[in-house]
Amino acid sequence: MFRLTILFLTLHFLAFSKQIDVCKNCTQTNIQSAISVADSGDMVFVKAGTYNEYDITINKPLTLKGEKGTIVDGQKKGYILKIEANHVTVSGLHLKNVGMSFTKDFSAIHVYKAKNFKIENCTLEAVFFGMLIEKSNTGLIKNNVVSGEGTQEITSGNGIHLWHCNNVVVENNHCHNVRDGIYFEFVTDSKVLNNLSNHNLRYGLHFMFSNHDTYNDNTFRENGAGVAVMFSKFIHMERNVFEKNWGTASYGLLLKEIYDAEIINNRFEGNTIAINIEGSTRVNYFNNILKGNGWGVKVAGACYKNVFEHNSFSSNAFDVSYNSKMNDNSFNENYWGDYTGYDLNKDGIGDVPHRPVKLFSYIVNRTPETIVLLRSLFVDIINFSEKVSPVFTPDDLVDEKPLMSFK
Repeated sequence: MFRLTILFLTLHFLAFSKQIDVCKNCTQTNIQSAISVADSGDMVFVKAGTYNEYDITINKPLTLKGEKGTIVDGQKKGYILKIEANHVTVSGLHLKNVGMSFTKDFSAIHVYKAKNFKIENCTLEAVFFGMLIEKSNTGLIKNNVVSGEGTQEITSGNGIHLWHCNNVVVENNHCHNVRDGIYFEFVTDSKVLNNLSNHNLRYGLHFMFSNHDTYNDNTFRENGAGVAVMFSKFIHMERNVFEKNWGTASYGLLLKEIYDAEIINNRFEGNTIAINIEGSTRVNYFNNILKGNGWGVKVAGACYKNVFEHNSFSSNAFDVSYNSKMNDNSFNENYWGDYTGYDLNKDGIGDVPHRPVKLFSYIVNRTPETIVLLRSLFVDIINFSEKVSPVFTPDDLVDEKPLMSFK
């Protein structure tokens, strides 16, 4: 009976909704006036043209849709569109020229304390913040392009920024030339799927204090510092690509204070450090490819009960690096490109255990200038001596069953 009542009310609501057109020759010539006269559930349809408006506020449930060629120019005066109601859908708009401030987070689209919102098929250009979503739940952000003009972090905001939200899906968006492409803080039970985040000043993805979230099928390419994952737990990251995040302070993926997470089927290629780990515990790394990085996995300390299994390490300057002799992590059945053992019984597993931590990586951690000796004969000699009789590197960090190939 309850479901039938909800269905009846929904059909009744839709039957009495209307479309309000906005154009130069329409009754409503600007977007804000059309929203003001609209009733809950109406559609405001903005026809092609340029509209010089900012601080447009939606304070009732409705759909705001733009025709192809619809441009809203905020003239760098502040927010462009503010959503302060539940059940709002925004689609098909080209919003540009957001204001910049050192005291306010001006954005092309600002969602505040809203539920059941959708932002789809929009282009946000010359933004300070692209989308700023605050204290809002149950939303979809899909098929949008967000770009900024900032050349310094201090004068740039983030592409898609969520704060204190839950149950939000961020899918198939492209964020570039902003500070952080996608930023989560205190965000739970949400998903980041199939996005491209590249050429951002700082991080392609940055999230903190955000639990029970999923990040799948994204590409993070050529960002200033790569991807940072901090102070979070129950995270699932699968089938992502981290590539060409290169620089003196760049990572493919930085993990700091992460607990009970899964890093599965990802590709790390051409990064300064593929995975940098600090204070992270009970993280499973399965079936990842780490190729052509400076460091494959760099462990900075306080990392316990992590499992590295069936990963591929190849063509990295250093596959695994530790800054101490202590190890409480498991490396088992990984492929190592520099493995020199043999497989006499042809079972695909090397007969000789592999020690992935080289003495020279320990030396470089303590004296970075020694990196200039990387390809020298001297380095080969000290690495071999440490392999035979470990003194400085963890003597219990051994892959007892190294794979002969990786599929």
